[in-house]
Amino acid sequence: MENFISGYPGCEFQIREALAEVLGEQKAEFFFDRFLEHFFAEPDALFFKSLGLNCIRIAVNYRHFQDDMNPRVLRKEAFKHLDRAINICAKVGIYTVIDMHTAPGGQSGGWHADAGSHIAAFWQHRHFQDSLVWIWEQIATHYREHEWVAGYNVLNEPADPHPQHARLIAFYDRAYTAIRAIDTRHALFLDGNTFAVDFSKFPEDAGVRWANTAYAIHDYAIYGFPNSPEPYAGTEEQKTLLRNTYKRKRSWMDQKGLCVWNGEWGPVYARTEYDGDQTESINERRYMVLKDQLDIYTKDRLSWSIWLYKDIGFQGMVYVSRETPYMELFKNFLERKHNLAVDAWGKDDKYVKSIYQPIVDLVKSSVSDESKLKLYPPLWSVEERVTRLSRTMLMAEFLVNEWAEYFRGMDEAQLEELAKSFSFEQCLKRDGLNKVLREYAHSWQK
Repeated sequence: MENFISGYPGCEFQIREALAEVLGEQKAEFFFDRFLEHFFAEPDALFFKSLGLNCIRIAVNYRHFQDDMNPRVLRKEAFKHLDRAINICAKVGIYTVIDMHTAPGGQSGGWHADAGSHIAAFWQHRHFQDSLVWIWEQIATHYREHEWVAGYNVLNEPADPHPQHARLIAFYDRAYTAIRAIDTRHALFLDGNTFAVDFSKFPEDAGVRWANTAYAIHDYAIYGFPNSPEPYAGTEEQKTLLRNTYKRKRSWMDQKGLCVWNGEWGPVYARTEYDGDQTESINERRYMVLKDQLDIYTKDRLSWSIWLYKDIGFQGMVYVSRETPYMELFKNFLERKHNLAVDAWGKDDKYVKSIYQPIVDLVKSSVSDESKLKLYPPLWSVEERVTRLSRTMLMAEFLVNEWAEYFRGMDEAQLEELAKSFSFEQCLKRDGLNKVLREYAHSWQK
């Protein structure tokens, strides 16, 4: 679960712990179990299939497989929801890619790594890497004969700060060897370093070293987000920037004749409650970005998995109705969280920029050598680091318990109603997005 998808602040482990404090472990686990049950069910798979799409990437958290206090011991219900989702998809003819979205210790400083820190400890401790290799052995053993599993996305958006990507390459070697000792049939998908954009230090012999492997880029376009340098109008200059950015990400694979897969991409969308009268015009521009990216991918016959299928209204192909119990309960909280720009993804910090700008200015004025302001990961400018540390971590921590308090006193029937808000039957479809996806899916079939 990611915060912008489900509406909570901070990281998944934080809200799970906070809800257990408020409700007790049994009822908290009941809510999250029912949430996952409703989040993806057969009606979701049928709708996805109806668009002409044939593969979906399932993001999983390593914590489903092991407890950090009991490492390398498989949880009793480790595969409960993953089996259910994969088998639902198989039933309607959809392949699945299992995406390890979080790693023990955190493979990056992003909220989606579910570590609660900007320090990616996964790269600093062999113990964490050992645990993830072991988890992949369990997954490979469990799914090695499953014909509808397309493959394993070994690690989502790694951010190894080593200048030669040495720890990432060593981990991929270990994971490859461990998985292939069990399962030689399924494809592996290896993300580039620094959030799946940099393959420059990958080994020259990758094609032989890692057989039956695709290399995953994440191709988010700046024009698809609120911090776009200018409104997107589909000019030749703007299209050229889209193409060049995409080509740069896949250039290493093209030089080596290797397979490329776009594991994540897609704009975010305006919402009436936050963007008012501009909502429709903003979204029309975002659909234009979507189409122009798909033109590029179709020309290259590039396979892709759009991010994402379902959320509470920011990016999903379907999204939870504002009239559901969950959205009504959290309406004011979500508005405040948005205005505070607590989530990093697609943030709009116009209401709080003046508060944090002095911190940015202080950092810049205090470091005499400007080159020393460029820390890893390079995608994080000084402004972005301040965003990550002061808002998505510090501010979020103070909102986590408040989010959990909304559940106080609820019984299982009430928790079921909240969880059910995420069911397909209580979601709306983003028609503009789905129309474009359907058109391009059919063009591929031709």
